[in-house]
Amino acid sequence: MRFVLVVALAGLTSACVSQDKFRQKESEAEQLKARSAELESSLASRQAELEKERLRSRELQGRVDELATSKSTLESAKAELEKKSAEYERMASALRGQIDAGRIELTELRGKMTVKMKDKILFSSGSATLGKEGKDALAAVAEVLRGVQGKVIRVEGHTDNVPLGRGPFATNWDLSAARALAVVRYMQEAGVDPTRLAAAGYGEFQPIAANDTPEGRSLNRRIEIVLAAGDAGGSTPPAPAR
Repeated sequence: MRFVLVVALAGLTSACVSQDKFRQKESEAEQLKARSAELESSLASRQAELEKERLRSRELQGRVDELATSKSTLESAKAELEKKSAEYERMASALRGQIDAGRIELTELRGKMTVKMKDKILFSSGSATLGKEGKDALAAVAEVLRGVQGKVIRVEGHTDNVPLGRGPFATNWDLSAARALAVVRYMQEAGVDPTRLAAAGYGEFQPIAANDTPEGRSLNRRIEIVLAAGDAGGSTPPAPAR
């Protein structure tokens, strides 16, 4: 009887131990399941973040490509604008001495060439009478312009905004127009086709620099000889492009 009781107790103890182990394994399984779910959630979150980064990377690359395209387009446009014509090169070569001496500045933009000359080279203060240095510089320009075909040669007079004192001209507008006409007359006398010549006075109203410094006012006091597309025979010159 005692043996049976011992066996029964042993069996009961074994059953309890097996049940505890089962519960322990069951708990471990639940923990593993929870951990697995946590890892899956973390993995899904990482994958979502990775996808966002990929999208962001593609967007950034798209912007980089757009900027590269825009840069290439701008560089092409700039090169086209800065491309010099054969006529420009011819004039620049012929006027090299005057350009190097600082008497003349030659530019070309979109097929329009401009010969810019400071007023102090051409005229004394408040005067529209050409001086010797101015005539010498204009003679070189006129020699080149005599060979120009298919262009209107527009002489533009410009001043600063300082009011004139006593003198033959009431306003800067009058002075700028008189100076432009003086240059036109000189170039006609030098052999430039008068049917291609025109004069315009802009006074102080087309500045290229601020008038609040001596340097700026000096830049604004100028004569510009503009070569623009046009036909001979009295055609109206085009309005200046600024």
